[in-house]
Amino acid sequence: MALYVVKHEHSNETCPARNKEMGGMLLTHLSAENAGRNGLKINAEAVIDGAHTLYLIVEAEDEKNVKKFMEPFAMAGSVEVMPASVCEVVVERGSC
Repeated sequence: MALYVVKHEHSNETCPARNKEMGGMLLTHLSAENAGRNGLKINAEAVIDGAHTLYLIVEAEDEKNVKKFMEPFAMAGSVEVMPASVCEVVVERGSC
């Protein structure tokens, strides 16, 4: 499985946390069970306080799976999927 960092940004006006129903749906979407059903493993997630920015570190077979999984977030703002590597791999290959 490949490693990806996902960045999602939205405005204060489109913040899913402002709506309990929408927030609940997104939490369910991000659950380990749902991610697994969609071929992803979420290793970490964090929201930058006050910045309306979510970061995920995920493993998936390919970038297409990650983008499809993130489609609900694209309704509220931008989604960027970036291929990534762990530090050990970067050092082994001698370059970021």
